[in-house]
Amino acid sequence: MQLPPSDDTGYIIAPAPDAPGLTRAVTGTDHEGREQTIEVVEERPLTIFLNAQEIVTAMTIGDYPEYLALGFLRNQGMLKDGETVLRVDYDDELETVVVRTDGKTTYEDKLKKKTRTSGCAVGTVFGDMMEGLEGVTLPDAEVRTSDLYALAHQINTTPSLYLTAGAIHGTVLCQGARPLVYMEDVGRHNAVDKIAGWMLSEGVGPEGKMLYTTGRLTSEMVIKTALMGIPILASRSGFTAWGVEIAQAVGLTLIGRMRGRRFVCLAGEERLVRDADPASVAEEGRKHGRKSAQRDAERET
Repeated sequence: MQLPPSDDTGYIIAPAPDAPGLTRAVTGTDHEGREQTIEVVEERPLTIFLNAQEIVTAMTIGDYPEYLALGFLRNQGMLKDGETVLRVDYDDELETVVVRTDGKTTYEDKLKKKTRTSGCAVGTVFGDMMEGLEGVTLPDAEVRTSDLYALAHQINTTPSLYLTAGAIHGTVLCQGARPLVYMEDVGRHNAVDKIAGWMLSEGVGPEGKMLYTTGRLTSEMVIKTALMGIPILASRSGFTAWGVEIAQAVGLTLIGRMRGRRFVCLAGEERLVRDADPASVAEEGRKHGRKSAQRDAERET
């Protein structure tokens, strides 16, 4: 499928930090007792239904609820390949989104078996997501280090909720050196699910794609990426051992600790094409580095 057109930033979907309802001005005092007013991120509940069955209530910033619902259900294995989505109904007042399909919903046993994950805003994995990895075959791909450096620079300088208010995670769907869709949310798992929902809605496949995330490379992030069929996952942040183990098992390329010219690849090294001289890439400035460290500390919580 041909990708939809981008806007003047190069993104198909870019963050909208000034959109109404995503942040609120709150006044307090700083360490010297001076009054300060800052923007803080809003979070609100969103209850997801699959046909008549309530599935989960997620805490989210409230943008793209339809994509979040579709992506969550797809990544949980509750929307099967070939299943027809008849429509997606969002009710802002009731804070609910209903995904209606042509199939019968029978996930009572799956809903009883759930694991709380390390994701912010309490991520939840239902049932047998690990079992769903058994048949996963990721497409052939390569990732050029020149593209990694270009993507990291563009993404980290894109106006976003994170730069405006912090306390937020971002995930970006990329192809080559082009960032396509940049989603943010209070939980990194929500941001990934929004991208999965957009891909499902638009009929965009995983071939040639990469995910760039601002958060930790955890087991949940690796599982969701693999279930989406995307072969490469990269982050500014670090790894968990289980995340690395799963990436190695399914053949996913896992790249973390991307700062300036530096990064570490702990799985899928064979996909890397080292076509850029790291010495030609600027290191992050000291001031930028301090701010980044503070923000990354927020993201790690």
